[in-house]
Amino acid sequence: MEFNSNKSDKAKAILAGALEVFTKQGYAAASMSKIASVAGVSKPTLYNYFQDKEGLFVALIEQLTHNNRQMVFSLLSNPDLQEPPEKVLHQIASSVLENFARNRPLLTLMRLIIGESERFPELARTFVREIQKPLLEQLSLYLASQPQLNLSQPMVTARIFTGTLVHYLIIQHIMYGSEILPLEQEDLVNGLIESIAAVKKSQ
Repeated sequence: MEFNSNKSDKAKAILAGALEVFTKQGYAAASMSKIASVAGVSKPTLYNYFQDKEGLFVALIEQLTHNNRQMVFSLLSNPDLQEPPEKVLHQIASSVLENFARNRPLLTLMRLIIGESERFPELARTFVREIQKPLLEQLSLYLASQPQLNLSQPMVTARIFTGTLVHYLIIQHIMYGSEILPLEQEDLVNGLIESIAAVKKSQ
């Protein structure tokens, strides 16, 4: 697993150690002591970079989703973007699904968040606040800036768009349902974009 180059070597080692411990032991059983040991750093050094286990877990999620989030934000915030919104949304949906499907550690951590959300609700809230909320807000702003879509509630459309992708990832990859509910990724993306375009055509 490659980590962002702007982090120090010790931070990279800590994140790599955390990934190993979290994926093998789960969130509840993982300890800062074990993570420090696997990362090859002292506990004081670990706490110097990350104040607690929750902060370390969220930082790991942020690291694993960094490239994907950068791609999405770049597409949605480019003022010179001339591509039709259907094409932009198709590119985002395809890239997100492909990147998540290939990122097995991230899928494992997503299972942990879902499985541990009852015992550790603040961990789930932090994930929603730090990862999901900024993306939804940026997507909603982009949709609102596309008058040809003529959307009365851009945030609702943003939630439908991202919710469809998340549901697909959960069913196909996290809950191992690809053989029970088979659906090609491209078919899902095309159907999703067609449904958004259909709203434009009906108004």
